[in-house]
Formats: sequence, C-alpha cells, structure tokens
Amino acid sequence: MWFALAAVAVLVVVPAVVARRRLVVVQVSGVSMAPTFLPGDRVLVRRTSAVRRGQVIVFESTRPGGWGTGPPRPPWAIKRVTALPGDPVPDDVAGAAKAGPGERVPEGALVVVGDGTSSADSRVYGYLPADRVLGVVVRRLSAGPSSPAPPDEPVS
Repeated sequence: MWFALAAVAVLVVVPAVVARRRLVVVQVSGVSMAPTFLPGDRVLVRRTSAVRRGQVIVFESTRPGGWGTGPPRPPWAIKRVTALPGDPVPDDVAGAAKAGPGERVPEGALVVVGDGTSSADSRVYGYLPADRVLGVVVRRLSAGPSSPAPPDEPVS
C-alpha cells in the first residue's frame, strides 16, 4: 500500500517541479503591448532562449547604466520580436541601434517592439541582448482592468 502512495506522490510532485522550472507567471505593467496585453494581465511564460520572429517575449528590463549580467531577473518587460540575428535592421530601429543602411541584426541580439503606440523598445534602446530573455508568452491567464492605464503610467 505504501508503495502505491509513494508512486502516486512521485507522479504528482515530479511533473509539478518540472513545470515550475519551465513555466512562470508574469503580470503585465504598462501600456506598451496594448491592445494585445493590458496592465494587470497575467501571462504564462515558457522559459526559453529560443525565440522566433512575431513571438511575444518577456525579458529583463534595461537598467540605468545598461543591461544586467547573470540570469535574467525582474523587473520584466514584454514586447514582440520583430527581427532576429541575420535579419535586416528595421529602418525605425537603425538610429537607436547605430546601424547603417543594409546592416543585419548581430548574433546574440534581437529587435523587439511594443504593439502599442507608447513603448520603450528597440526604437529607443537599440538591440535587446538575447541572454536577457526570460521566455516566450504561451497564453494570457487572466485579464487586467478593462480600461487602459492612464497616460502618465510608466511604460514597460
């Protein structure tokens, strides 16, 4: 009997531990991804560094003085990947990325842009170092407030 209980416990605990290491819930703050995601929305994120163009990702926000080192850590930002290494640098990002005409996104870098009209993204700070990515948004878990955030709310 105890063997059966131990087996059931393993079948429940092990997948839960694995899921916790692979998945994380993040709450959206700011309006940069509106209307796709609004402030207060909770999203499920699959931890990965493998991303594709068009995916929405969560990554470590830039800090005063530049990007962090070591594993990515909060505060988080959420944006859409618009260019991968080897892709042409989009014209609206070229200035911030200090890229000349016809240049390509370098290895280890991504171009990310918010879906909304107000977004601090690659058009402002240039390339996102790929090692700052927490993961890819899998789905919205719960919706935030139905009204958009006030215009003076910080953008993420």
